[in-house]
Amino acid sequence: MALAARLWRFLPWGRRIFPGPWLSRGVAGSRGLCCTRRLRGSEVMENLGAFKRSLLFSALPYLGFEAYQVFSQAAMVHATAKVFRVEEILEQADYLYESGETEKLYQLLTQYKESEDAELLWRLARASRDIAQLSGTSEEEKKLLIYEALEYAKRALEKNESSFAAHKWYAICISDVGDYEGIKAKIANAYIIKEHFEKAIELNPKDATSIHLMGIWCYTFAEMPWYQRRIAKVLFATPPSSTYEEALGYFHRAEQVDPNFYSKNLLLLGKTYLKLHNKKLAAFWLMKAKDYPAHTEEDKQGSDSPGLTLVLGISSLTVETYYFWEQILGPHYSPSCAVPT
Repeated sequence: MALAARLWRFLPWGRRIFPGPWLSRGVAGSRGLCCTRRLRGSEVMENLGAFKRSLLFSALPYLGFEAYQVFSQAAMVHATAKVFRVEEILEQADYLYESGETEKLYQLLTQYKESEDAELLWRLARASRDIAQLSGTSEEEKKLLIYEALEYAKRALEKNESSFAAHKWYAICISDVGDYEGIKAKIANAYIIKEHFEKAIELNPKDATSIHLMGIWCYTFAEMPWYQRRIAKVLFATPPSSTYEEALGYFHRAEQVDPNFYSKNLLLLGKTYLKLHNKKLAAFWLMKAKDYPAHTEEDKQGSDSPGLTLVLGISSLTVETYYFWEQILGPHYSPSCAVPT
């Protein structure tokens, strides 16, 4: 009834397409008097058909508009539900990551590997890489997971170039893949890696991990062996280069942004000061690394940080802190006196 009432407004009554079965009509020769004439059945049916056609054509625009509103509202509800669903998955993923549930996290996220959401995809890249780093992962599986992680990171970056995390994990994954593609590819990728780390820092200056990784990039090239420098010069007119001072600046900056966020940042501060022949500050930071509580398998095993063997894979920074104590100040040194001035 509501629809009929609304349609009533659209009917073209001005055209009188549906008169009643009786019609007053003047008749010639009747001296001005009027009489009535009953319409024939065919005339009534003809007028009724015209009414039906008019009703139909008048209703179509309205029905189309009503259908558009219904479908639009349904699409909005579906999109909203999808957003809430993605946010729920991300919350679960972040909880599992913080809890160190690497395998459960990977199992959760691989269910959505066809997703178009950048936030979900870079997390999947990270999870794939974390699975690859587990001690129980075979070399064959590790290689597959490393290339898989790169593909997820690449897709995340394509979906959202403004995501600092997508830039960060794309750079990390390119570095990992370089281990399987030779020295020339590693050096060539170094420029790409640096570009994406710098972009990640630009997009989020408060992300300590991106700053830390940029420090590793500098450290790696600062300690590049002479024979690799020679190879780099042969392959490239201007090979990548850096200094320990640059690396130290990034490690300190990361520590300022998020103090004690990562054991390997403390370790690298100590190593960098050792390279710069500052034994006192080296001892201070190495002691902090030694006392850092182990939250993950990586902390327990003293394995490399994300990208620690960055770019060239030549820097194994997993030497025990105690070894540094003996190397720097001897076995009888008391670390309590190592306080930076």
